[in-house]
Amino acid sequence: MSSTAVPALDKTFQILDLITDSAQPLTAAHIAKELGLPRSSTHNILQSLLSKHVIYKDPESRFYLGSYLMYWAGKYEQQQGVVRLFKDLIVQYPVLLQHTVTLSKLDLGEVVFLACHESPAPLGFTFRAGVRVPAVFSATGKAMLSTLSMDSIKSLYKEKFPTPMTQHGVKNFADLSTELAVIQESRVSLDNGQLRDGMYCLGTYIRNASGTAVAGMAVSFLQGEYESKRAEVSAVLIELAEQIERHLGFIADS
Repeated sequence: MSSTAVPALDKTFQILDLITDSAQPLTAAHIAKELGLPRSSTHNILQSLLSKHVIYKDPESRFYLGSYLMYWAGKYEQQQGVVRLFKDLIVQYPVLLQHTVTLSKLDLGEVVFLACHESPAPLGFTFRAGVRVPAVFSATGKAMLSTLSMDSIKSLYKEKFPTPMTQHGVKNFADLSTELAVIQESRVSLDNGQLRDGMYCLGTYIRNASGTAVAGMAVSFLQGEYESKRAEVSAVLIELAEQIERHLGFIADS
């Protein structure tokens, strides 16, 4: 077994796979016997899955897949839909294609990179899919956070502000609130070297049909390019975001 494996999690996936593959609902005793698991640990895992609605138990104490899986599936489809739209639509914007453009989602207090259009010019920072950074220091993170209340933001970090990654990083919730107020007015966020010295990023958010910010986009520059390009790039970035939003079913107030 890999040293990084989590036995309880492995057992959970074995149970879910067995329930998924079975043509009939299964009892706890059958699941334990089929997988060779202790009845006590099987019972504990099933109870935990029940409490989260990942599985469902009928009146005869047989287990089915539960409704919470639809939530996961919907979120996955939503995220993949945003990635597909990003890749399909960015080619319509030559101004953006000159630069590194990233697509991210907010995951608690971090952003997770989903996709990236790479610029030929090196930035010294890797935007691989799956890379995570604190949302408060990234342009996409700030953009998405600007759609939340400060109470909600503080709860993401359990009232403890992340340690800045560079000397330019925002240092506390009060300063972050000031930055977010500017974003709420302009829809454009700024990472002025907060992720990496010498790299500037302009960002914005992308909303779904319900108006929730489900992703953020950012354009990255070397510091020397920023002043001369920020106005044009900001306008085009918002235009792309609004086009993606329309495809996701968002309707702006008239």
